[in-house]
Amino acid sequence: MESLLDRFCRYVQVDTQAVEGSSEYPSSPGQIELGRMLVEELKAIGVTDVEQDRYGIVVATIPATDPDATETIALVAHLDTSPETSGHGVRPIVHRNYQGGDISLPGDKTKVIRVDECPELKDMIGRTLVTSDGTTLLGADDKAGVAVIMETAARLMAQRDIRHGPIRICFTCDEEIGRGVDHIDPSRIGAVAAYTLDGGGTGEIDCETFSADLATITFRGINIHPSIAKGKMVNALRLAGTFLSRLPLQRLAPETTEGRDGFIHPYRIEGGVAEVKMSVLLRDFDTARLGEWAGLLRRIADPILAEFPQAAIDI
Repeated sequence: MESLLDRFCRYVQVDTQAVEGSSEYPSSPGQIELGRMLVEELKAIGVTDVEQDRYGIVVATIPATDPDATETIALVAHLDTSPETSGHGVRPIVHRNYQGGDISLPGDKTKVIRVDECPELKDMIGRTLVTSDGTTLLGADDKAGVAVIMETAARLMAQRDIRHGPIRICFTCDEEIGRGVDHIDPSRIGAVAAYTLDGGGTGEIDCETFSADLATITFRGINIHPSIAKGKMVNALRLAGTFLSRLPLQRLAPETTEGRDGFIHPYRIEGGVAEVKMSVLLRDFDTARLGEWAGLLRRIADPILAEFPQAAIDI
């Protein structure tokens, strides 16, 4: 476990934060850097079939030890971290033998992981926890998966008496911005089944996932000095607020849905009187319904434009 912990703490210190809107793949150079580290570590443990392609994607093979096991399985994880929170200068804090209670993060005392907000902490007594220092994202999504796959590879290469078939390893980039498989050809992986180590609790296997679209909504108003604004100003902030107030909370918000329910999730807003940009995630297990949610956004926008004909709303 110390080896696994060491791997994880080293990997999270490489800034692999994905960049929304980037035309590059991968969208950040740190993903290439971490991939190179993993290639060298895989070679060091004896894996010879390993490469990093021009897109930063790392593919390797742990050779079979059982000649009768000919079918290949794959283990997959992604190198990037969320674009929503900084991944620069990550300082992993290791909390050994956790004794319970709230966890104050040393880099920002206002950041506290509270038991009443994270009841899972009650089951962590006596265990080793890892957090950020509160100033950045930790990046466990998905460097925990990367670390587990790398530790698995090291164990299997060292203990060749464990019988298994060929195991393909694949580390992708830019999963967090919906581009994780843009440059993946399943035939290149060549596996009958692939397991992505990127999820929740111990011992859980998810056999399906949602589809998602990103909606970017731009509200354009008219800015003028407030002293002469009557009848002239159209405040884009008010347009955005009106739009948000008309999104159906009880039926289509992540905080009110569960299981296989779809949802519409506004998660970022920025701008001023003249222009506001809003980012909204659309998710559903029925891919065709993403078009319905996009249509709903437009139906919400239309009456607002009727109220403010000088404004513009681009979706």
